[in-house]
Amino acid sequence: MKQVVAGIDIGGTNTVFGLTDRDGNIHATGSLKTGDYSDGEFFIQDLANAISKTLANDFKLVGIGIGCPNGNHYEGTMENAPNLNMKGIVPFVKRFEEIFSVPTVLTNDANAAAIGEMVFGGAKGLKDFIMVTLGTGVGSGFVANGQLIYGHDSFAGEIGHMTIFPDGRPCGCKRKGCLETYTSASGIAKTFIELTEKHNGKKLENITSYDVLLEAENGNPMAIETFDYTAKILGLALSNAVCITSPSHIFLFGGPIKAGHFLLDPLQKYMEEDMLFVFKNKVKLQISELMDKNAAILGSAALSWSSHSFSVSLQKS
Repeated sequence: MKQVVAGIDIGGTNTVFGLTDRDGNIHATGSLKTGDYSDGEFFIQDLANAISKTLANDFKLVGIGIGCPNGNHYEGTMENAPNLNMKGIVPFVKRFEEIFSVPTVLTNDANAAAIGEMVFGGAKGLKDFIMVTLGTGVGSGFVANGQLIYGHDSFAGEIGHMTIFPDGRPCGCKRKGCLETYTSASGIAKTFIELTEKHNGKKLENITSYDVLLEAENGNPMAIETFDYTAKILGLALSNAVCITSPSHIFLFGGPIKAGHFLLDPLQKYMEEDMLFVFKNKVKLQISELMDKNAAILGSAALSWSSHSFSVSLQKS
């Protein structure tokens, strides 16, 4: 009977899960619409039922790994996630261990992505790097000296909620001007809308970051300027983050990265321009190797496989 863990990624729009073996092979997957749930207990029950239905007779579930926004690794809870309808504290670890009787571990979704990159992706063997995830929000996982940095309360690494403009756009965290309000997928769309209205007097609605990419590919100067503006803000944030942990690499993951050279070329330029001189030309900006490989599932599964429950090294080769 093949041993598998359930890797679960709770996103702002969708929750995806997959049964994954030690080698990163995903044998079954499923999903739920996160936005359909405001009650954490109902969500847990439906998610547990969906996982149970994927367990065939030749699979043995030996663990569960969960990546979620505002995940408290120490407590095993999701706490007041700003972009979800589920509010308050949701005790995922406690409830899943009651339901499945297997060790369950939880962390912030970006931390899970960082662990996934270490175990299954381009960060194998690296001891100092930053993972930045761009999507519904903006998250990050910091690895220093081979260890994921959790901080005293498990909430270290919230690069998306660094204030970029003190009187800037309102954020779901209740503050203003957070990085994610400008560099998330919705932030990119908002910038395009604002620039188009300012320069052309044209009001736009229901625009996505993918629409902005299509416009850029068609030569729309407002779209190209949008990605340049996004890159300038993100480049400054990354150069500041480098000052704290001195990483060798910064890995980028998420839908907006598919903008390719429209975003990545100016991002490299602005990051180096803003970099403290002792770090210049030392940090490699790299796209996650898990971008097209069910990275969310693999990251959460890696979290489980790398936990002490299975005596698997985080630096697995």
